[in-house]
Amino acid sequence: MSTLSFKSKSIRAALALGVAAALPASAILAPAPVEAAAGDLDRAVAALRGISTMKADFVQTDRNGQSVSGVMTLKRPGKIRFQYQKGVPMLVVSNGKSMYLVDYEVNQVQRWPITNSPLGALLDPNRDVKKYGKLVDTGHPDVVSIEVRDPKRPEFGVITMIFARDASAPGGLQLTHWVALDSQNHRTTVRLKNQRYGVSVADSAFTFKDPRRSSRRPG
Repeated sequence: MSTLSFKSKSIRAALALGVAAALPASAILAPAPVEAAAGDLDRAVAALRGISTMKADFVQTDRNGQSVSGVMTLKRPGKIRFQYQKGVPMLVVSNGKSMYLVDYEVNQVQRWPITNSPLGALLDPNRDVKKYGKLVDTGHPDVVSIEVRDPKRPEFGVITMIFARDASAPGGLQLTHWVALDSQNHRTTVRLKNQRYGVSVADSAFTFKDPRRSSRRPG
């Protein structure tokens, strides 16, 4: 199997689980004290709400240690795009209502509501983080970890967002990576760097060429 084919299959499997991300198990410990949780949870929500637009380079690593890179573009409300490195025929994009996994290798498109994805917490912090989030102890005063899960809908998975205290970032917290764990405990890591805030992003960035149409015969 070629490296490209293996990576495509690896990405496809990970994204079908909900565009996941992972944190070492040792970092997810006991809940922090209630007082600290309330303050940092509010600060994390404020940080996410403070992002009007954002671009960042990312590296996504699946549970098998296979990594791919690309550029993430985010725009409120609810829009996100994962443009993978050249040679990886995959695209993940949300138009604010639905998330799409576009597979140009096999001309397929999968769609699911944002609310069914662990990324719902990132795309709609008002709904997910405040209602379902809790602080988890990282053992480091400058690192804030927020775990978001809906106990009534375990099939939606879990996302853990990791922030570093940074006065230059919105709300004083910089999102460095996030964690999604599916209902079968499959994890994938997405780490961010070179975060740019307030950049100009057109809504057309959250559209895509549908491979199913190009593969159909005329008529």
